[in-house]
Amino acid sequence: MERTRGIAEAVSAVRRGELLVLPTDTVYGVGADAFTPAAVQALLDAKGRGRDMPPPVLVGSVRAATALVEDLGTYGQDLIDEFWPGALTLIFRANQNLMWDLGETKGTVAVRMPMHELAVELLKETGPLAVSSANLSGEPAARTAEEAEKMLGDSISVYLDGGRSGHADPSTIVDLTGSVPRLLRVGAIPEDKIRSVVGVLLTDEDEAPEPAELTAAPSAAAESKPSLTKQPAAEPAQPPAEPAEAPTEPPPAPKEAAETTEAPQPKDD
Repeated sequence: MERTRGIAEAVSAVRRGELLVLPTDTVYGVGADAFTPAAVQALLDAKGRGRDMPPPVLVGSVRAATALVEDLGTYGQDLIDEFWPGALTLIFRANQNLMWDLGETKGTVAVRMPMHELAVELLKETGPLAVSSANLSGEPAARTAEEAEKMLGDSISVYLDGGRSGHADPSTIVDLTGSVPRLLRVGAIPEDKIRSVVGVLLTDEDEAPEPAELTAAPSAAAESKPSLTKQPAAEPAQPPAEPAEAPTEPPPAPKEAAETTEAPQPKDD
């Protein structure tokens, strides 16, 4: 009865556009209706975050996830089959027909289905929730409802206490918005297990551009394709020898060295 009443109160809070704290298989999360912009903004405010750090979305089923994205791409279904429900967050291009505002997502959405019975039961009642770890920005993520309440206090309408969370590691994050999967964060699922499914997996070490190669470095989530091989710069032409006497006509300007360019990277997230 206590469980049923808790879920009912949490669902009511979500429908009123209020915040709740819920247990997951990783750490406790603070959640809001993903389709209520004011609630999502309240979530960011409660954590002390800006719109440049949009929250991921938790879903109660794979079907709910597929409704949020354009498509699963080449690797999405395989990763879902292997690791969902579980501690793997996947970044896709968001369905452009959805009326929501999660922040500055640049047209993408991070989605996860947790392996937690209470969380999934709640998500099937509420629909997709924008959920971020239940802590103030910069503080350790809460592993109990009590830890979450100490940090978030009255900004949360309902605290669902499901006991201590499964483990302290956050979810692993993989970006699937490019042609090759990119590992954005190592978490509860090891890198080698991801590689065993997708084969090729980019990491930050795979792309370490020199300062001269980029005029503006994209965010980690925006880099989704491997860099193309850089062509060597052409040797600059030698300037003409200076004449003994001042010429009547100015000497021709030396040819500029061919600039090295690199194929632009897509700005995804």
